[in-house]
Amino acid sequence: MSSSMKECLQLQLLEMEMLFSMFPNQGEVKLEDVNVLTNIKRYLEGTREALPPKIEFVITLQIEEPKVKIDLQVTMPHSYPYAALQLFGRSSELDRQQQLLLNKGLTSYIGTFDPGELCVCAAIQWLQDNSASYFLNRKLVYEPSTQAKPVKNTFLRMWIYSHHIYQQDLRKKILDVGKRLDVTGFCMTGKPGIICVEGFKEHCEEFWHTIRYPNWKHISCKHAESVETEGNGEDLRLFQSFEELLLEAHGDYGLRNDYHMNLGQFLEFLKKHKSEHVFQILFGIESKRSDS
Repeated sequence: MSSSMKECLQLQLLEMEMLFSMFPNQGEVKLEDVNVLTNIKRYLEGTREALPPKIEFVITLQIEEPKVKIDLQVTMPHSYPYAALQLFGRSSELDRQQQLLLNKGLTSYIGTFDPGELCVCAAIQWLQDNSASYFLNRKLVYEPSTQAKPVKNTFLRMWIYSHHIYQQDLRKKILDVGKRLDVTGFCMTGKPGIICVEGFKEHCEEFWHTIRYPNWKHISCKHAESVETEGNGEDLRLFQSFEELLLEAHGDYGLRNDYHMNLGQFLEFLKKHKSEHVFQILFGIESKRSDS
């Protein structure tokens, strides 16, 4: 373990102690992995050899005026605070556009910190001091104004390739994350495993980060498509929801969990969703048109 890594992990534990003292009530700070702090301490003490997972958690903030809640999702890279902290604020009281603006403001503020500075507590304070305007002025974004410029967002579509997707718990996680983040697309299980996720850039990137954690190695983003939009992006979507795609297996392998999906059926599925061009990108095979 390098001295710089040791310092980073020690600072992360220190900041977590501060957060638990600020939010002592049960459920206010929810760790993704309840054992992560213990594992980091063991790693620092030398009783654990493997690098522990990143600290990931959600803090529920109570905003006084208006009376609303914000869930702040936080991921600390191993090299934080010398690497950028990953933050995302979410509230059921905010529409998609205002939530996007809130997170842009938060990200911009955190970007003013120098490497080595702890900033979770500062992010919390910023939300408590500044989030009210995003709730109180929700309707103003949609009202015509000669002064206000239209807000441009990036709509993103990611095509993700995995050697295989079999495990039930992984499949459930992918579906749960997709529905929680308000993205659309699909997850084709089997071998190979293909995932398409589309929506605002921040949501897609959070989806990509979340499903890869902690150690999904045989997965890559083969292709991404993005476009700037001033609207809500609904007209750009190729899929209406995020669902699991189950196709027939190619061949009869009995009880073995090593079957190849019927790529012919998958190609037809892509054609129906105006995505035939992605087939060659994913597999390096040119699709054969049915009318040729």
